[in-house]
Amino acid sequence: MMILEAENPIGIFDSGVGGISIWKEVHKALPNEQTIYLSDSINAPYGQKSKERITELSIKNTEYLLKRNCKLIIVACNTATTNAIKHLRNSYNIPFIGIEPAIKPASLQTKTKTVGILATKGTLNSELFEKTSSKIDDNINIIEQVGEGLVELIEAGKIDSEEMYLLLEKYLNPMLDQNIDCLVLGCTHYPFLIPVIKRITNNSINIIDSGEAVARQTKRILSQEDLLNTNSSQINPNIFYTNSDKRLLQTLVKDFKNIIVERKEF
Repeated sequence: MMILEAENPIGIFDSGVGGISIWKEVHKALPNEQTIYLSDSINAPYGQKSKERITELSIKNTEYLLKRNCKLIIVACNTATTNAIKHLRNSYNIPFIGIEPAIKPASLQTKTKTVGILATKGTLNSELFEKTSSKIDDNINIIEQVGEGLVELIEAGKIDSEEMYLLLEKYLNPMLDQNIDCLVLGCTHYPFLIPVIKRITNNSINIIDSGEAVARQTKRILSQEDLLNTNSSQINPNIFYTNSDKRLLQTLVKDFKNIIVERKEF
C-alpha cells in the first residue's frame, strides 16, 4: 500500500484541456502543492461514450497518476465523475474529489425560478446527475441542453471562432427564451467559453461553474487527512501530460511559472 505524504503531488485528470479551469482554481488556493495533470485529449470527449468505457478510461488515468505517487486525485471531468467516481472510490485507498454540475447553488440564486444547464450527454444521462437534480425544489424549472460539439471545438483551439459562436447561440437562445437567469456549466471545458457566452447573453445571466468549490473541497480534504503541503521553500514543477498535440495545453498555461508540458503515451 502506498504511503501518502504531504510532499506528494495532487493528481488531476480530464478528457482533455477542460480541467485546466479546475487546475487554475486549485493552484490559486493551494500554491504550495505540486500538481500532475493528465489531458486525455486523444479520447475526448468522454460525454458520448458508454459508462463502461468512461470507467475504463478513468481507471487508466488513475493508475497513471498513482504510479507518480499522487496523494489525492481530482476527477476534473463531469462525465467521469458522474459515471466512474463511485467505482474509483471503491477500488483505491486514496481521496478522490469529483466535479458535479452546480445545480444546487443555481437553484438558490435564481430569481426567475428557471435554471439552464449546459452539459455533455454522459453527464445529463448519469445516475448521479439524476440523483442530484431530484433533490432540487420542485418549483425550480431546470432546462437541460446537451453541448454537442463544444468540447471538440475547444480541443481544436477554436474557442473564439464563428463556428463556436453560432453553436452556442443555437444552444443558449432557446434557454433565454424560457427566461433562465442562471446557467450552470456542467463540463469543465465550458468555463473557457464564458467570454463568448457573455457576448451572446449580453451579460444578463449568472454563469456558475464548479472550480472554486472544488478547490475549497480539495483544501478541506487535504487538511482533514493531514496531507497539506506547508513547505513553500521548494515546490516541484507542475507537470502537464497530454497524449495529443501539446500546443493548446501550452497556450492555456503559458502565464504560469514552474510549469512543464509534455506529450506522453498513456
